[in-house]
Amino acid sequence: MIARRWDRRRVYAALVFIPLFYALVRHAPPLAFFALVAVAALLSVEEFYRLYFRDEGLPAAVMTFGFGATALILASFQWPGGISERTIVLAIVIGALLHRLCARRTVTHGLMDPAVVAFGPLYIGLCLGHLLLTRALPDGEFLIFGLFLITWAADTGAYYAGTSFGRHKLAPVISPNKTVEGLAGGLMAALLAVFLARAWFLPVLTVTDCVAVASLLTFSGLLGDLAESAMKRGAGVKDSGGLIPGHGGMLDRLDSLLFTAPFSSMYRSRSKVTESSMKRDTDVNNSGSMFNRLDSLLFTAIFFYSVSFVK
Repeated sequence: MIARRWDRRRVYAALVFIPLFYALVRHAPPLAFFALVAVAALLSVEEFYRLYFRDEGLPAAVMTFGFGATALILASFQWPGGISERTIVLAIVIGALLHRLCARRTVTHGLMDPAVVAFGPLYIGLCLGHLLLTRALPDGEFLIFGLFLITWAADTGAYYAGTSFGRHKLAPVISPNKTVEGLAGGLMAALLAVFLARAWFLPVLTVTDCVAVASLLTFSGLLGDLAESAMKRGAGVKDSGGLIPGHGGMLDRLDSLLFTAPFSSMYRSRSKVTESSMKRDTDVNNSGSMFNRLDSLLFTAIFFYSVSFVK
C-alpha cells in the first residue's frame, strides 16, 4: 500500500471553491455560471498553450486568438441560434493558419503551430460548453451537481483502490500509476455517488440509468485523464500549472470533466432525463428537506474534492 501525506492545501482549496461553486450554480443567474465556465476555460486554454510553447514563451498573438476563439465557442452554447457552428469552426481554422503573421516564430514550426493553436479552443471550448447546455435544462443545476459529484468520486475511488491494490498497469507508457484495480475502484465509487445522487436530488434516475451513468462517467473520465497525461508527458512536465494549491493547474483539475461533461450530455439527450420536469415531489421540493440534502451534497463534494489525489 502506498502512503501519502495529507495535503492541507487541498482541503483549503476545497473549502473555498466548493461553497462558491455551489452558490453560483444553485442561486446565481445563468450568466454567472457562464462566467465561471468561461474563466475556467480561458485559464485551461492558457495552460494548454504553455505546454507547447514552454521553451520560447507564449506569443501574445496565440493567447489573444485562443481566448477569442474559446469565448466564441462558449457563447454559441450559451446563446444558440446566433453564429452557426460551421462559421465558428471556419473562423478558428483560418485564424490558426494566419496567426503566424503576428507570432514571430520560425517557419520550422509552420506545421505544428496552427494545429496546436486551433486544437486548444476546440478541445476545451467544445467540451466545457456542454456544462452550459446541461445548466440550461429544467433543474439543470441538479444535473451539474450530479456530474461533478460522480466525476470526483470516480477519481478518488480510483486513487485509493489503485494505491492499495493496484497490480496490473492500465497505461504504463502514458500514466504508470493507473491500474486496472484503480479503474474498478473508481467505478465502485461512481456507483455509490450516483445512487446517493438519486436518493438526494435526482429521483428521476432509474437503476439502469445509475449503472449506465456511473460506467460512462468512470470510463470517459479515465480517458480525459489519460489524454491530459499524454500531453503533459510530451511536454515533460508533471502539472499543467500551479494555480490551485495541492492540485496543480486548472487543466489538471478539469481533465476528467472535459470528457465526462460531453458524454453525460449525450447520454442525457438519449434518455428519460431529458423530460421537461424531473418529477420531483412537490412537497419535498417546497420543504427544507431538499435544502438539507443539498447541504449534505456540499460537504460530500468537499470531501471528494479535497482527497482526490489522482492528479
